[in-house]
Amino acid sequence: MATYTYEHRPDHGAKAGVLAYLATSAAVLLLMMVFGLLMRLEQAQWISIGADRFYQLMTLHGAGMVGIAAIAGASVMWHFLRQHVELSSRIFVANLVLFLAGVVMILASVLLGRFHGAWTFLFPLPAKSMGMWSADAAALFMGGLLVIGVGFLLLHLDVARAIVARYGNFARALGWPQLFGHDDGKAPPPTVVASAMVTIVNVIGLVVGASILTMMLVNLYVPGFDIDPLLAKGMIYFFGHVFINATIYMAVIAVYEILPRYTQRPWKSNKVFLASWTASTLMVLFIFPHHLLMDFAFPKWMLIMGHIIGYLNTVPILVVTGYGALMIVYRSGIRWDMASKLLFLSLFGWAAGAMPAFIDGTITVNYVMHNTLWVPGHFHTYLLLGMVTMVFGFMYYLGKPDHEADDRLIDRIAFWLFASSVLGFTLSFLYSGKESVARRYAAHLPEWLPYDRIASVFAVLVIASSLLFVGRFFARIGLARHDYQRAPVARAATA
Repeated sequence: MATYTYEHRPDHGAKAGVLAYLATSAAVLLLMMVFGLLMRLEQAQWISIGADRFYQLMTLHGAGMVGIAAIAGASVMWHFLRQHVELSSRIFVANLVLFLAGVVMILASVLLGRFHGAWTFLFPLPAKSMGMWSADAAALFMGGLLVIGVGFLLLHLDVARAIVARYGNFARALGWPQLFGHDDGKAPPPTVVASAMVTIVNVIGLVVGASILTMMLVNLYVPGFDIDPLLAKGMIYFFGHVFINATIYMAVIAVYEILPRYTQRPWKSNKVFLASWTASTLMVLFIFPHHLLMDFAFPKWMLIMGHIIGYLNTVPILVVTGYGALMIVYRSGIRWDMASKLLFLSLFGWAAGAMPAFIDGTITVNYVMHNTLWVPGHFHTYLLLGMVTMVFGFMYYLGKPDHEADDRLIDRIAFWLFASSVLGFTLSFLYSGKESVARRYAAHLPEWLPYDRIASVFAVLVIASSLLFVGRFFARIGLARHDYQRAPVARAATA
C-alpha cells in the first residue's frame, strides 16, 4: 500500500521568494478587484468616472489580472517543482523584480500617459490613438509587457534547464516512455509532468508575444515598418491565450500535491494522466482561433481547427483531474479544512468556467454571444472560482500553524461568503450575456442597469471575502515563514 512520509527541506531564500510572490499576488489581486468594481459601478450608474477613466481601468484590470495570475501560478509551480529538480532561486527572484518593474511601467503608461488600448493592445490601435495618448505612452505600456515577458521567459528557461538536467529530455519529463511503452510505475510525478507542459507552451507563447511587441514598438516610431494586421492579431491572441491558460496549469499543481497529503493517497502518473497532459500540450497551442470565429478574414481552416480543438480541449486535463480528485477523496476520511475545501472548490470552478467557453465555441452561438458579457462570465468563473481559488488554498496550506489546527469561525464565514458571492457575480455576467448586454461598453442602456447593480453588490462581497483570505494570510505570514521549512514533501513509500 502506498503511504506518505515527510522530509524537511529548509531553504530560507526559497521560502522568502515564495512568500514575496504570494504577498505581491495578494496585494495586486485586491487592487485589480477594486478596479473591476469601479467599472461595474460606472456601468450601473452608481458612480461617474467617465468613459476615458473606465477604459484606463479596463486596460489595467485586464493586464493586471493576467499578470498576477501568472505570478501566483508560478509561485505554486516553483514551490513544489523544486522538491523534484534543482531550480535557481536567483532566477526566481529576478522574475519577480522584472515583473514589478513592468507593472510600474504599465501603471505609468495608463495613469500618467492615459493609454487605454486594452490589455490585448491590438494593432494598429496603440499607434492610432487619435490624440488620446502619445506614442511614448503606448511604448511604455508595451515595453512593460515586454519586460514582464522577459522575466517569465527566464523563469521557464531555468525550469527547462532543471527538468532536462534531471530527466534528460522533455519526452521523459512528460512520461512518454511509460505512455507509449511499458508502464513500469516510474513515470515522473504529476508536478514534473505539468511543469514540463507549461514550460513548453509558455516558452513558445512568450517568444511569439515578445516578437509582436518588438515589431509594434518599432512601428510606433518607424511607421514605414509595415505589419500585417491579421498576422499581428493572430500572434497576440496566440500569446495571450497560451499565457492565461498556463496560469491554471501551474496552479493545479497545488491540487496534485496537497490533496494527497490530506488523503494519504498518492496521485499516480498513470497512462491516462500522461496522455491527458500530452494531448493538452498540443491542443493549447492550436486552440486560440476559437476566439476569432467572427473574423471572416482568417483562413477558414484555422477557424475550423479552433472550433474542433475548443471542444476537445475541455476533456483531457479537466476531466482527468476532476475524476482523480473525486477518487482520491472518496472514502479517504479526509479532514476538511480551508486549504482542502478551497482546492476542491477550485476544481468545480474550473469545470464550471469551462462550460460557457464550450458553449461559446459553437459557431452559431458565437455569432450571437461572443461580444456580450457572456465571455467575461466565462473567464471570471474560470479565473476567480478556479485558478484564484487554487492559490487561496495554497496560501492557507502554507500559512497553517500546524496540520491539526482548526479553522477559525472567520475562515469558515469567508469561505462560504467567497463561494456564494463569486457564483452570484459570475452568474450576473452570464445572465447579462444571455440578455445580449454588450461587453466593453462604459455606458449601459437603462434596461441593462439591474444586472449591473446586482453584479456590483456581489463584487463588493467578493472583495470582502478575498480581503479576509488575504488578511488571514498576512496575519499568519510569520508562522508561515517559520513553518515553511516544515511543509511536508510527499514521497510515496511502499509499506
